[in-house]
Amino acid sequence: MKNIAIKAALAASKILKENFGRITSTQIDLKRQFDFVTFVDKSSEQEIIRIIREQYPDHKFYAEESDKDESGGYRWIIDPLDGTTNYIHGFPAFSISIALEYNKEIILGVIYDPMREELFVAEKGKGATLNDKTIRVSDIADPALSLLTTGFPFRAKNYLELYQESFRQLFLKMSGIRRIGSVALDFSYLACGRCEGFWEIGLSPWDIAAGYLIIREAGGLMTDFAGEDCPVWTGNVVASNGHLHEAIIRVVKDVFAGTIDK
Repeated sequence: MKNIAIKAALAASKILKENFGRITSTQIDLKRQFDFVTFVDKSSEQEIIRIIREQYPDHKFYAEESDKDESGGYRWIIDPLDGTTNYIHGFPAFSISIALEYNKEIILGVIYDPMREELFVAEKGKGATLNDKTIRVSDIADPALSLLTTGFPFRAKNYLELYQESFRQLFLKMSGIRRIGSVALDFSYLACGRCEGFWEIGLSPWDIAAGYLIIREAGGLMTDFAGEDCPVWTGNVVASNGHLHEAIIRVVKDVFAGTIDK
């Protein structure tokens, strides 16, 4: 199943590469305010599902642009183009994210960055890799030396003021904060030690699922804002190398207290 997921990600990446820099304004559709989709998202997803379904016709799918099957047995959770806004502007930071769950437990995660040809893979209990080399999270424990990534709450702008306060407090503690625009890349970079922590509110399951396993298998942590495990379905995420988790979650718990459950 790992090999099929990789095959699907690489095949879809060809679609993304072929159309990169060629999207016009007439080819952009609005799913909801500030949330875009293009024919490339849809074509990429169709290709991923086609390849997986050809091998596993009985498997289920929970994909951003199409199928939303109920959980149970094997179910693939797919983001065919994570970073669509970047993509339509020709900003070269986007990715493909494919996860597989079995009876509601994530057992496989694949994230591929077509522009850098970086393939992040994790199987439950078998560690995480970048282009077949084992990766681990950073060992930095001093907040003053740490680098965080985040994503702006474009789907939950009613939380903007609270988010800005969390940003302010963390910015004063950490050496820097970056906003890449592809949460799957944020998670991948954390897993291989390029940053130490991440937080965001209002994510979707396909944003989180593969990255969750990759981070965990690389030795890191991912929780919801209440500190509970596996936030795939809450959408509110704190992730870290483990050393910085308490420092980050203390801030988000305090700032968002009473406004969200998890």
